[in-house]
Amino acid sequence: MNRMTIRTRLTLVYGGMLLAGGLLLIGITYLLVYQRLGDKLFIGAQRSAEQPPPGVAMTYTQFEGEVKNNALDTVLTQGGIALAVVVVVGLAFSWLIAGRLLQPLHLVTETARRISGAPDRGLHERIALDGPYDEVKELADTFDLMIARLDKSFDVQRRFIANASHELRTPLTVNRTLLEVTTETPEASPELRQLGRTLLAVNARHERLIDGLLLLARSENAVVDGSYVDLADVVVHVASQVPSENVKVAAMPEEAPTTGNAVLLERLVHNLVENGVRYNVPSGGWVRVESGTRPDGVFVSVSNTGPVVPRYEIPNLFEPFRRLGPERPVAPGAGLGLSIVRAVAAAHGGRVFADPRDGGGLTVTVILPTAAAGGEFPT
Repeated sequence: MNRMTIRTRLTLVYGGMLLAGGLLLIGITYLLVYQRLGDKLFIGAQRSAEQPPPGVAMTYTQFEGEVKNNALDTVLTQGGIALAVVVVVGLAFSWLIAGRLLQPLHLVTETARRISGAPDRGLHERIALDGPYDEVKELADTFDLMIARLDKSFDVQRRFIANASHELRTPLTVNRTLLEVTTETPEASPELRQLGRTLLAVNARHERLIDGLLLLARSENAVVDGSYVDLADVVVHVASQVPSENVKVAAMPEEAPTTGNAVLLERLVHNLVENGVRYNVPSGGWVRVESGTRPDGVFVSVSNTGPVVPRYEIPNLFEPFRRLGPERPVAPGAGLGLSIVRAVAAAHGGRVFADPRDGGGLTVTVILPTAAAGGEFPT
């Protein structure tokens, strides 16, 4: 449904007011001319009746009506033509003036659109509108202030996650070392060894959580200095490295050249494949990893067997610490896999989406820009 723009509405309002004013002016002019002609013709008829020329005395009434009608018709015709020309010209000028007045609002809209579509949120950008301090200037300045506060808030959040992750790594590493040393001593009882293995598993899960938080904070920033990467090589490498005891992992790589951070792109594919293995059927399951090119870029697609996923739950899977519904068994992951995938894809100017498979499982597809000529990172 096409909506009428403000510029069009302003033009129609200006044109309507001009037309109404013109019609009112023609109406007043018509009445004044009508009254003036009536007075003039009545006086002329009286004077002519005093000394009427032969054979003409009886035609003054007809002459008065004809002159009056011709004059009034001329007023209406010529006035209507003039009004039409003025309205057309007025509409054109109204369109130009409305566009000029709304230009600052277009600048605000374009800036907001760039910020919302930027991989790193684009919060460093400002409108910085010049001109007199009017309502539009006030709106632009308020928008800049809001973006500045959001930018500061996100920076604080990213720094907090990064600092907290670094600070938590040290005690977890110390815990792992102490547990390993304790469980490996000959004097350790079977119960102590079992407790140590359990605590090591818990510690490992915490380490994965910390690493995921750190990677998520890092991948929130756009990649500005990337190198040439063929996603086919990444697919082959990851498919051979991810452990899959009861799940068959099949790689179907085709050339998919892009540019970016090779470590982050490897982590992106690794998370997709690891999720496909983790959320699978107990036995006889499979994971298929594909790469290739398409008209809008290059892609990596991971499909797997697994539990049925309702379509309405798919958006929640890309949120941090969100898994399938509460009725599902909790997997040993940290709940950051697809969040990191989305963040890494956005940092490379790409996008990610998922579709449920018939019979269970998901197909997750990541689309990235094709490598620029010479392997330069696209800006």
